[in-house]
Amino acid sequence: AWVSSLSMGMVFFCSPVVSIFTDLFGCRKVAVTGAAVGFVGLLSSSFVSTIEPLYFTYGILFACGCSFAYQPSLVILGHYFKKRLGLVNGVVTAGSSLFTVSLPFLLRFSINSVGLYNTLRVLCILMFILFLAGFTYKPLISNAKDKEGGKKRKFRFPPEKKIFNFSVFKVLSYRIWAVGIPAALFGYFVPYVHLAIYLLNALFKQISHVKDRFGDSMPEEVLLLCLGITSGVGRLIFGRIADYIPGAKKVYLQVASFFFIGLMSMMIPLCRVFGALIVVCLFMGLFDGCFICIMAPVAFELVGAQNVSQAIGFLLGFMSVPMTVGPPVAGLIRDRLGTYDVAFYLAGVPPLIGGAILCFIPWVHERMKLKERAKPVDGETNEKMLENESSLASDGTEKSVKETESGF
Repeated sequence: AWVSSLSMGMVFFCSPVVSIFTDLFGCRKVAVTGAAVGFVGLLSSSFVSTIEPLYFTYGILFACGCSFAYQPSLVILGHYFKKRLGLVNGVVTAGSSLFTVSLPFLLRFSINSVGLYNTLRVLCILMFILFLAGFTYKPLISNAKDKEGGKKRKFRFPPEKKIFNFSVFKVLSYRIWAVGIPAALFGYFVPYVHLAIYLLNALFKQISHVKDRFGDSMPEEVLLLCLGITSGVGRLIFGRIADYIPGAKKVYLQVASFFFIGLMSMMIPLCRVFGALIVVCLFMGLFDGCFICIMAPVAFELVGAQNVSQAIGFLLGFMSVPMTVGPPVAGLIRDRLGTYDVAFYLAGVPPLIGGAILCFIPWVHERMKLKERAKPVDGETNEKMLENESSLASDGTEKSVKETESGF
């Protein structure tokens, strides 16, 4: 569990650094380099015979490469799409759901046929495809100076303020978002790791919740199949819905996703038949897709297109802590109590708390917009008042001059 959680957490922990490199070097170079590093990490993991080196090769090296390849895919979409950004994010992120559906079956067949380590080498092919795909991130020329300089333009190291763009934290609605999302994730990924931990049994010799409750005969890969299918459907549906929701009110979709995922986590221990667990996974996948596809559109609404790269990077970095800590803590509770019931009940609480925090964002964001609109209006009224006062003063002086002239 620690290796998988470390890998998942490192993908997000590196995100602030990735956002800086993305601003400096562009999406294409960062994505290609990340895919190459991930390829090396995954390939080296296939030659490891004990679990300790996997903490570095798979948990750190492979995960860091995936982080550098992942985040530019979110940023680049905003450069090309504006009106249908939600739908585009849904289509792009639905690709991962396709592999979530197919990989469990392919991995089981491959492990049984060629073994675990050869399977990791086969997966390196996917990383190489990702390496080639990174070259399609054609950078957009932002201003006339870049056009004039072209390829001859030399790289100049920007000032520190542009490298570390902490100005995003001046936006109150973003600060609330950066607190609410990590708070929800302390329990968000617990069901995903411990329901799907059978994929890691060959490495960690752990016992999954499904085997504890339903025995060895149940087709566990069906759970990931349900999660993957409905997650892909959710990303397409809610991505399209987000395009019709104005401004920061898009965050209400994330509130709904946290509410339902927290509720479904608490219902897992109550499932006494495998069919009920499948229904729970269907709903979890649907609203997981909602949460994933709304990330970038909400970031664009809160901080704008110029600051979105580091805004997403900082948020993903904050997310790394609960994502890394949550699943192992749930595993520790299971080892102490001998059951996953309490762990799943507790896992449902943080998403509910995080969702409640996010409810304040639209209200705060609208108030901030009103204040910004009020500033120029106040300036105009002050200018008009000064103009009126000056005109009155000039009128008064003219009258006094006329009176004096008439008196003489």
